Amino acid sequence: MMKTNRIVFLAALIGNVVLGVVLVGLWLHYRTVQPMAVSETKMANTTAKDSMADSMATPPASTEAPLVPVQISPQRLQSIGVKTGKVERKSVADEIRTTGSVAVDERRLAYVQVRFSGYIQKVFADATYQYVRKGQPLFTVYSPELVATEREYLVAKQNQQQVAQSTVQGVALSAASLLDAAAERLMQWGVPQKEIARLESTGQVQQELEVDSPVSGYITERNALPSVAVQPEMRLYTIADLSTVWVQAHVFQNDLERIKIGAPATLTVNTYPGRTFTGRVDFIYPQVDMDTRTAKVRVVFSNPGLQLKPGMFVNVSLKVPMGNQLVIPGSGVLQSGTRAIAFVERSDGYIEPREVQLGSRVGDDFIVLKGLKVSEQIVTSANFLIDSESQLQAALGSFVPPPPGAGAASASNAPQGNVELSSDPTTPRKGSNVFRVKLTDASGAPISGAEVSVTFFMPAMPAMGMASMRIPVTLSDKGNGLYEGSGQLDSGGTWQVTILAKKNGQLIATKQLSVNAAGGM
Repeated sequence: MMKTNRIVFLAALIGNVVLGVVLVGLWLHYRTVQPMAVSETKMANTTAKDSMADSMATPPASTEAPLVPVQISPQRLQSIGVKTGKVERKSVADEIRTTGSVAVDERRLAYVQVRFSGYIQKVFADATYQYVRKGQPLFTVYSPELVATEREYLVAKQNQQQVAQSTVQGVALSAASLLDAAAERLMQWGVPQKEIARLESTGQVQQELEVDSPVSGYITERNALPSVAVQPEMRLYTIADLSTVWVQAHVFQNDLERIKIGAPATLTVNTYPGRTFTGRVDFIYPQVDMDTRTAKVRVVFSNPGLQLKPGMFVNVSLKVPMGNQLVIPGSGVLQSGTRAIAFVERSDGYIEPREVQLGSRVGDDFIVLKGLKVSEQIVTSANFLIDSESQLQAALGSFVPPPPGAGAASASNAPQGNVELSSDPTTPRKGSNVFRVKLTDASGAPISGAEVSVTFFMPAMPAMGMASMRIPVTLSDKGNGLYEGSGQLDSGGTWQVTILAKKNGQLIATKQLSVNAAGGM
């Protein structure tokens, strides 16, 4: 029995030892594999982030067609209506147009008050917006305090005269002090000097004091009524001098930095067609309205004949001087969306496409920051045709004119394909369209495997505030010489169209035409 128990004990012990070894082995394996997995995960994340950063840092390839200088005969330039303009440096000023409202010039407001208690007796200026002149009577007022002070003044004056010859020391001086105190009180109460002179000359106390207008202007507020009790803090009249007025113009926050104090401004109002008022910027308010994102700009205008009335809605034009700048006509810039091109007429007879950096638009001109020099001549009309010719020459690889005698060779290498353009709908429209090109060779056989592109161009219209538009459409090969692609026209009207077809890197067909698209601008 004891032998059997010993065997069982030894078997259990051996099993526990084996189990322990297995557990230790599994634990060691887990400690080794986990750091490696974490490290591999971190490396994978780092690689993915680096790949994303590289893709973001690498700019997309430019889709703009290359351009090269072109040489066009004077006869052809004349036939396609090419005109030129001059690059010049001149003093320019921008213009900010906005709206505003006429307000009273607060610096020309006057308030009429009395400095003593009393009762209004007669009222002469009895209507709001009545015009009054400086010194014109407004009302009369009775004040017991004023009457008492005038009597004190007369008594003090009489006493001074009686004791003027007195030999008693200090009596004459005391009488003079009492007279000066009474006169000073009348002056502090705002009693006019002519009333004090009348009091001295007549020796009679005036029961009613006449109050005159301190300025000339229009009564915008009136609280003076007969028999009304008045106190020193009571505002009886508000008089506004409207010979000059303020206009509170509302300017967007993006334009505030360009406006300077003292800058000239003009004003028009529908009430006076053809009339223009001139003024100057007086103050820029340090607060922007959070709803409209505009700030008030105060402009001062002279107002002869009271033509500008408070509350009027007006149109304001603020002039922004920009100093001497290099400028070109707005029609001399071909904008493709990602770059601006000017075609420069060189002395060797070539027209060179040059990328320029533009500043602000000033009227019908553009400020040029980079790319042109003073006195250079640029093309100002038919830019699209010059652009198409430059693209064609770039596609042909003709960076220099052909050598003499190479006319026959160049003619043999000229494009021999024919293209026919159609669309769905038949008349293109503003919005999405499907364009098709049928490409055939000189014998009428279809040409497949070519690269066909159609470019739509509409020149700028400065009078309508429209920039030029250029829309390239790439067509895909549908077989049997038919190429098709979709394009989005941004406007109706007349589009200049250029069709280019290349095969194996060589230009095989080209065509230029005009297409009228339906739909509005």
